[in-house]
Amino acid sequence: MSVAVRPQQGDAAPVPGRGGGWLDRFFAIQASGSDVRTEILAGITTFVTMAYILFVNPQILGAAGLDPNAVLMATALSSGVATLIMGLFARMPFALAPGMGLNAYFAFTVVLGQGIPWQTVLGAVFIDGLIFLILSLLPIRERILRDIPLNIRLATSTAIGLFIAFIGLRSAGLVVANEATLVGLGNVRSGPAMLALLGLVITALLMARRVKGAILWGVLITTVLGAFFRAPDASGAMQPLTHLPRSLSDVVRAPDFGVLAKVAGQLDLAGALQLGLLTVIFTFTFVDMFDTAGTLVGLGTRMGVIDEKTGAFPRVGRVLVSDALATMIGAGLGTSTVTTYVESAAGIGQGGRTGLTAVVTGLLFLLAVFFWPLAGVIPAAATAPALIIVGLLMMEPIRKLNLDDVTEALPAFLTVLGIPLTFSIATGMVLGIVSYVVLKLVTGRIREVSVTMWILAAVFIAHYAFQSGGA
Repeated sequence: MSVAVRPQQGDAAPVPGRGGGWLDRFFAIQASGSDVRTEILAGITTFVTMAYILFVNPQILGAAGLDPNAVLMATALSSGVATLIMGLFARMPFALAPGMGLNAYFAFTVVLGQGIPWQTVLGAVFIDGLIFLILSLLPIRERILRDIPLNIRLATSTAIGLFIAFIGLRSAGLVVANEATLVGLGNVRSGPAMLALLGLVITALLMARRVKGAILWGVLITTVLGAFFRAPDASGAMQPLTHLPRSLSDVVRAPDFGVLAKVAGQLDLAGALQLGLLTVIFTFTFVDMFDTAGTLVGLGTRMGVIDEKTGAFPRVGRVLVSDALATMIGAGLGTSTVTTYVESAAGIGQGGRTGLTAVVTGLLFLLAVFFWPLAGVIPAAATAPALIIVGLLMMEPIRKLNLDDVTEALPAFLTVLGIPLTFSIATGMVLGIVSYVVLKLVTGRIREVSVTMWILAAVFIAHYAFQSGGA
C-alpha cells in the first residue's frame, strides 16, 4: 500500500474565497489540500522556529575569525534567497539556512582545529555545492533518495521527530549535560525551563481546541510571558527572558550592508582545491548530502507525498537543485553550508503544503536584515515548546514500521537511536543503511539490496575507516 502523491498544480480548479486566483494556480494550493491563510501562517511559523540561526550562526563562525555582524547579514540574505528559490522553483514548503553542525565543523574542526583560513574553507563549501549541483542534475541524488528502503525512510522521519524534540528540550535547559550519564534532567525551577513547560501546556491546549495557527500562537504567547521569567546573564545578574520592545529602534533598524563585504566574496577557490583539502571537501559533501537526504525523507514522509513502494517524491529534482544552489549562494555571501532545515516540519505541522509557505519564510528572512532586533526578542525557551510539539507530529510514521522482520527492524531501530543520540541525521542514516546491507548479506537475502545501497554502504565504510577528522 502506498501513500498517494498529492496532485500537482493545475489538477484542481480554484474555488472562490479559498485561495483561488494566480497564487492558487502557481502553487496548486487547493490541489494540495491547503489555503492561502494556512500557507502564510505556516511560513511565519517556520521562520519563528528558525530565527535563532540569525544569532547562533554569527556566534559560531565568529569564533573562527569571521565578523559576527557580517555573518548575521550573510545568514539572513542567504537563507532568504535560498528559501525563495525553494518556494518558487521547487514549490515545496521547505526552508533553508546555514546548517547547525556543519557550521560547528567549519569553525572548530577545520578553521580552529586544522588551522585552515576561513576564506579557504568557504571555497571548500562552494565546491561542495557545485558537486551537489552536478549530482542533482545527473540525477544521482534523486536515485539515492528513491532507493532508500521504506523502513529506513519511516525510521528517519521518526528519528527526526525525536531529534527536534531533543533540540527543544536542550534549548530550554530541561535536558543538560551530565558527566556520569551524558545527559540528565536540568533545573526545572529555572526561568527558561518553567517558561518552556508553561509554553508546552499552552500550545497543547491550543492544539486540543483546534485553534488555527496553534504552534505560532503558542510561540508568541510564550514570548510575551517570558517578560515575567528571569535567568542570569553573563555577569550573573538576573534578567527577563523576553525584553519586549520599548521603542521603534527596538523593532526596526537600518542594516549596514557595507559590513557584508567583510565576508561576502572572500572565498578562496584555488586554496580549496589543494590536495590537502580534499578530505575536508569530501566531509562537507558527505555530511551535507545525507543530512539533506534524511531531512527530505523525513519531511516528505510527514507531508504524505512520498510513494511508499517506489520512493517517488514530487519535484525532488528541483528540490535537490535548489538545495545545491543554496550552498553555493551561502558560500558566496560568506557563511557555512546552507541546507534544507528540519525545522521546516514546524510549518508543515501547521498545515503548510506548497511553495507559498517557503516564499513567506524567505521574505521574512530578507526582512530580518531590517527587523533583526525584533527577531531577537523571541527567547529559545519560547520556541522550545514548538520544537517538542513538532517532534511529536514527526513521529507519526512509527506506527507503520515493520518490526516483524529483524533485517528490516534492526536497521530502522539503529536509525531511530542514531540520529538523536549522535546529534546527526547523516550518522543515523549511515547506521541504518550499513546495518541493512550487512543483515541482508549474512541472511542470504542479497537480492533485496539495490545497487545504490551496496554502493552507499561501501562508501560509508570506507569513509569512516579512513577519515582523519570528525564529521
